[in-house]
Amino acid sequence: MTTTTRPHIDVRGIYGGMPEQLMSEGHRLTDSGINAVFMHSGAIDADRVRRLHEHGARIFAEFNSMHFEKFLADHPDAAPVGRDGKVCPAPEGWQGVCPTHPAYRANRMTEFQRLLTEYDLDGIWLDYHHAHASWERADPVMPDTCFCERCLERFRADTGDSDPRPDDQTWVRWRCDLFTDWVREYREILDATRPGALFGTFHNPWSDTDRDGGRLNKLAIDLKAQAKYLDVFSIMPYHARFGHHDDVAWISRQTAWLGDYLGIEGKPDETHRIWPIVQLSDWGESVDASEIADVMDHATRPPATGVTIFAWGGIRNTPEKVAALTGFYRAIAP
Repeated sequence: MTTTTRPHIDVRGIYGGMPEQLMSEGHRLTDSGINAVFMHSGAIDADRVRRLHEHGARIFAEFNSMHFEKFLADHPDAAPVGRDGKVCPAPEGWQGVCPTHPAYRANRMTEFQRLLTEYDLDGIWLDYHHAHASWERADPVMPDTCFCERCLERFRADTGDSDPRPDDQTWVRWRCDLFTDWVREYREILDATRPGALFGTFHNPWSDTDRDGGRLNKLAIDLKAQAKYLDVFSIMPYHARFGHHDDVAWISRQTAWLGDYLGIEGKPDETHRIWPIVQLSDWGESVDASEIADVMDHATRPPATGVTIFAWGGIRNTPEKVAALTGFYRAIAP
C-alpha cells in the first residue's frame, strides 16, 4: 500500500495512556504524527492535560457509563436482573448496571460533570454505554436484562403494556429510548459545563441485522436516536478480536455502512463525524507490525475524518509497531 496525505483526517489519535517516550525533551508529540490522546477518565490530571496541549495535541476523556461495577458494592439492588427474576451473572466477567437505578444515574451524571468542570478537556467519549453484556469478543454473550421490579414498573407506566414478552418490540424500543435518554442528559451537562467540547461515543460496530439485530435488541444502542445529541461516532471494528483477522477490509466496510446509515459523508462542514478506533494490540489474535499500514489504511478511508488506535499500552513496548503507526501518521498528516 502506498501511503498518501489524507487531508480529510483531522484527528490522528492513540487510546490508552500517555505516550511518554514520544514526548521526550526536544520532541513534540506532533512530530510523531499524533495530535490527539484518548485517555481513561481516571488517569486524567491537570498536568497531563497541560502537557498534551503544550505538545499540540487534543485530549479526550473516555467515560465509563454503564460498567462502573464498584457502585454495586454499596447498592446491590442496582445489579441487572434476568427474565427468571434473579440477578444476572456478569457475562465473561463484564458487569453492567441496571439502567433505571436512580442513584446510579445520578452518580454517573455527577462524575461526568466533575470531569468537564475540573479539566480543560477537548471532548468526552462515552464507553460501555449499553446493556449488561460482553460483546467485545468473536462470540458475544448478551443476556436479556433488566427485569427488576423497578424496570418493569417503569416499562408499564411508560408504555401502558403488561410485562414484556420475548422478542417484544415495544420492550426493545423502550430500552433503546431509555439508553438514549441518558445520552440526552449527558449532552445537557456538557453544553452547560463546557460548551464547545466534543461529545462522542465508542460503540459496537454491527449493522442493524448483524447478530440478529443484537445491537438494538440486546445492547439497546440506537445510533440514529443518539445522533441528536452526539458529535462523533467512534465505531470499534477490532478486526482480529472479532474474527476478521484475514479480512482487514471489514474495517472500512463497517465504517462505510455507518456513514450510509447515519448520512455521514466525511465532509468538513458536517455536523456529525466518524472516527474509528482500530485494533493494533494483540487481543485475541495478534496483529503484526507488518499489518498496521493496511489496518490504518482501511481505518482512514472516507467517511472517516479521524482515527485512533487500541491501545497505546499494548504497543508502546513493541518498537516495530510504534514505528509503523507513527510512520503512517506522519505520512498522512497535512
